[in-house]
This record gives sequence, structure tokens and C-alpha cells, in this order.
Amino acid sequence: MRFAAIDVGSNAVRLLFCNVFIKPDGETVFKKASLIRVPIRLGEDAFSNQYITKDKENKLVNTMIAFKHLISVHDVISYRACATSAMREALNGDQIVKHIYNESGINLEIIDGKKEAEIIYSNHIAEQLSNKRPYLYIDVGGGSTELTLFDEGKIIDSISFNIGTLRILQNKISKNTWNELKDWIYKVTSKYANIGGIGSGGNINKLVNLAKKKEERQISYTKLKEIFAQLSLYTLEERITILGLNPDRADVIIPATDIFLFVMKHAHIDKIMVPQIGLSDGIIHLLYEDFLRNSNLSTKIAGFE
Repeated sequence: MRFAAIDVGSNAVRLLFCNVFIKPDGETVFKKASLIRVPIRLGEDAFSNQYITKDKENKLVNTMIAFKHLISVHDVISYRACATSAMREALNGDQIVKHIYNESGINLEIIDGKKEAEIIYSNHIAEQLSNKRPYLYIDVGGGSTELTLFDEGKIIDSISFNIGTLRILQNKISKNTWNELKDWIYKVTSKYANIGGIGSGGNINKLVNLAKKKEERQISYTKLKEIFAQLSLYTLEERITILGLNPDRADVIIPATDIFLFVMKHAHIDKIMVPQIGLSDGIIHLLYEDFLRNSNLSTKIAGFE
């Protein structure tokens, strides 16, 4: 079975195709088939003037038309499209949603920060980890950072902050917002010890690669600080030409590292795991769960149960 997920983020728009199958032992496997990423950067407009320009709107619409064609030829069972921080903030977000639907037939949902955190958590990563320690899930995007604390596989608290890489580049984050983030971290983590970290987003995946921890898929706070210092020595052009970063990654990777370090420091997290999952993966899991529910309902209606 194949499902598709569209994530309209503040920095880039992504289309993920994922195959889902059940092994002979009953285990359900989610295997990514392909990922298409288009760096439109809606947040550049939305965070500076709360309005997405016609140029970026047209790029987004054309991207969604292309995505719909790809979805059609991939014969997916179902798909879902969600938009996050930039579209939440844009005063013309609803107008763009209508434009996208009229041109592509895709119904784009603008989800709030809490829903975004819930979808990200739907990856069920907690079920794959030890119940002997709590974990703080950290997802850093262009416009927002979603945090979810869970213990023994259960969500303790979840929140979204308007702290993201593009907002930092545009100096759009107040000191009060940083303090609110710090206060929330202290409030929800003070009762716990030995908290583990789980990171998601394109930047933390790139940082793991830079740390040469690609196979381990984890990085320590100390190593992350070291990489942050090294990255800061390079100019934007050097991060592109010497380190080989894509232009749309080379500028946001430093503020992303800063956010991860801030959260890890105040939550006393010494190491963060990076399992290469995010909003798109969460959407896929929810689509599969809906498919199972609908299949069971159809079976019962047909009189087989």
C-alpha cells in the first residue's frame, strides 16, 4: 500500500511517498519510497509582513499542481496536505488555499501549532524507545518549534512556539518569546531526570551528517556546540562552496543549531536522537490508521464480522 503526504512548511514544501506493508510476523513497516522538496520559503513573506506575495503564491500553486500529477501516477491509496507556520500567519492564507484547490484539486489544511505537534508525534516513535526514561521531542522548522514531552509512552505535555529559523534570520523573535520557551521547558521537565532528546527537521539531519554520525543517528550536546562554533567561522558563501550545503540550508542551519542547543541546555539533555521523521511521516501514519478503521467498517457492513 502506498500513501502520500504534503507538508507546506515555512522554508520548503515537501511531498513524501511511503509504502506500508505487514511482515509475516505481523509487524507493520513504513518504508519511504521518495521525497520531493521545493524550497519556496513562504516564511520570508509571512513573517515580515503577514502576507504571501503573488510570486510565491504562484510558485506554491504550481508546485501543488505538480504534486497532484505525481500523486496520480503513483496510485496512492490516500493523501493529505497540511500547511504550518507561514500559512498560519499569512492574512491571505485562506485565499491561497482556495486558489490551490481550484487549480489542483488539493484540499490544503492550515493546521495550528498544537495539531502540528500531535501529527509529528503520530510517528509512534515513543513505542520504539525504552520506557525507562522520559523523552523530549523537538521539531525545529522555519517558523515554529514544536515540543512534546512523553514518559512511559504517554504524552505529558505538548506545545508550539513561534521560534523558527527564518524568524531568527529576520530578527522576528522577541526576548519574551525565548523566555516563554525557557519557562515552559523548566516547568514540564523539572519533575524528570535523565531526559532523552529526539530531534526532527531537515537541519538536525544535516547536522548529524556533518558530525559524521550518520550511522548512529544521534549527536551529543557537546558535539553540537562544537559544530555550531565551526559553522559560525564560515561565511554563507563558504558554507555553500566548502561544506557543500544547499543555499536554502546554508543560512538556516546556524539558527536551527542555536534552537536545538537552547532546548537541550535548559532541558538538561546530553544527547539527541535523530530518527529521520517529521510532519510528513506523522501524516502517513494517520492516513494508514484511517485506512484500517475504514477497512474494518467496510468489512462489518459487508457482514463478514
